[in-house]
Amino acid sequence: MTATVTVCDHPLVQHKLTLMRRKDTSTGAFRRLLGEIGALMAYEVTRDIPTHEVTIETPLQTMQGRQIDGKKLVFVPILRAGTGLMDGFLSVIPGARVGHIGLYRDHATLQAVEYYFKMPKDMPERDAIVLDPMLATGNSAVAAITRLKQTRPRSVRFVCLVACPEGVRTLREAHPDVPIHTAAIDRQLDQRGYILPGLGDAGDRIFGTV
Repeated sequence: MTATVTVCDHPLVQHKLTLMRRKDTSTGAFRRLLGEIGALMAYEVTRDIPTHEVTIETPLQTMQGRQIDGKKLVFVPILRAGTGLMDGFLSVIPGARVGHIGLYRDHATLQAVEYYFKMPKDMPERDAIVLDPMLATGNSAVAAITRLKQTRPRSVRFVCLVACPEGVRTLREAHPDVPIHTAAIDRQLDQRGYILPGLGDAGDRIFGTV
């Protein structure tokens, strides 16, 4: 099975992404826009999550309605930049649980190094959505998902803001069962492992550490 790659081409997502790409966009505006895009993408990414029937009372009568079980969803931001997307997702599904994977990229080898890992209990009953703004080399995404799968979640999806062909290929080869959701697939990586044209280092721009 080859993982699907879905590009969210909603006009609002594309508009906000263009604003984020601008080098003169302030830290505050960048952070706000990322949260807004996260909320918009949350609707698309969760389009097919399971629902169950419940009995409720309207002001007029009893009826059967559908609702999701937010407690079965786990958002897993890859620290540190993934937290910027997480806020938007939680604004849509506040009942979701949150796990964390701490990784940093060794700038000499471009490989991911893990420094933190914490997940909710009962992962085999939960659907995990991994969040990271950039899918560049793909090494961090592969490392995070490999580690996450050791907890045996019911399903795994990967969400990013900007991807590139190299990162998509690396992730699909390592985890062909994991769907990828992104707002854009850019041209290529440069020699330092940054996406072109990209938007720079997402973590630095979110936290003002440029």
